[in-house]
Amino acid sequence: MFYLSAAVSDFYIPVSEMPEHKIQSSEGPLQITMKMVPKMLSPLVRDWAPEAFVISFKLETDPQILLDKSRQALEKYRHQVVVANVLESRRTSVIIVTRDSQTPLSLSDEEVAQGMEIEEKIVSYLQGQHSAFIERKG
Repeated sequence: MFYLSAAVSDFYIPVSEMPEHKIQSSEGPLQITMKMVPKMLSPLVRDWAPEAFVISFKLETDPQILLDKSRQALEKYRHQVVVANVLESRRTSVIIVTRDSQTPLSLSDEEVAQGMEIEEKIVSYLQGQHSAFIERKG
């Protein structure tokens, strides 16, 4: 099982393009061009571990596009699960998305008060999904 938590960022500034010294504000407005962080999911699924149970994460700020983007990732990368969440509620609720299902997981007010974290529910649920995956692979 590969549990690929969310990327810190989808963009970066290469070291070779970083200034050596402080950028002076007297030089006027700043314009930054960033590069895309290489996606590792595709080579992982295709080349490095094609038989593995792979879980990725999809974080969005717009709940209206979350499920579509999650399904697009499943189609593009051909892995098994996306843990989909919205930035605003990421600590209390997620949707586990597979090719043929979507399962919401949420913390109740009582669970939050007890200090439970959503990751406990995610890992518990995914352990069951992984076991079923292994049984199907036989």
